[in-house]
Amino acid sequence: MIHCERRTLGGQVATALAAASKLGARCAYGGALGQDELSMAALGGLRGHGIDCRFVRATAPAGPVHSIIIIDESAKTRNIFFDTSRMTPPPLPDIGEALIGSARVLLLDQFNPPTMIRAAECAHALGVPVVMDMEWLHAARIEVLMSLADHLLLPHDFAAAYTGLTASEEIVCALHRGRRACTAVTCGAEGCYFLTSDSAAEVCHLPAVRVATVETTGCGDVFHGAYATALGAGHPVLECLRFAAAAAAAFAARPGGWEHLPALSDVNQLLSSMH
Repeated sequence: MIHCERRTLGGQVATALAAASKLGARCAYGGALGQDELSMAALGGLRGHGIDCRFVRATAPAGPVHSIIIIDESAKTRNIFFDTSRMTPPPLPDIGEALIGSARVLLLDQFNPPTMIRAAECAHALGVPVVMDMEWLHAARIEVLMSLADHLLLPHDFAAAYTGLTASEEIVCALHRGRRACTAVTCGAEGCYFLTSDSAAEVCHLPAVRVATVETTGCGDVFHGAYATALGAGHPVLECLRFAAAAAAAFAARPGGWEHLPALSDVNQLLSSMH
């Protein structure tokens, strides 16, 4: 039996940007959308959450990823059915200094690897750090894409499947290899395990912020958005991780949806309770 139905905005980078904007960061989205109702809803949602959409290219056949999420409230589980057939990347010539040059941080996911690789390479040439979120194990050129991440923040399930390992500490070591500023594997209520470019060989563990969980959909995206916000503000990696963990916890303690994204005061309150 279906008890209720509602539409909400989501997506890896879009939710991360909305979270970052709510936390005080200035954010811009680059992509392609059409003129259909779903595209207009996505564009309106981005703008409504303070995200600069001047770099969105209007392309007639394009459209956002559209997902149907079925939540079992009694079992606390969810099934996600998504359609990516209308997702259209911006032309590669659009990706250059005009798009990325003013950014303090570039946040990427695994959709359309050639575009993401071009963007990461451009960011490196401009000295812009790249934060990467990966969820699809079978994305093309995934090895190249991840090698371009300065801050690789991965959910445990993806990282375990990619490396063939199960222990979080081993996974982080296998992924890091001293190549980047931060490699972190997030493990929900277990917190996250990470290595940095200047840390010792021993993997560090950051405990999760304890809250009464209501909904976890999008928590990983909020984590990435909060991390990028703190990084753009000039904070060191450990402070970025703590800030991200608190933001994700604050979001998990609320019903899902962008209307429940945490403000900076919510995150700071959780952070103060940890000391």
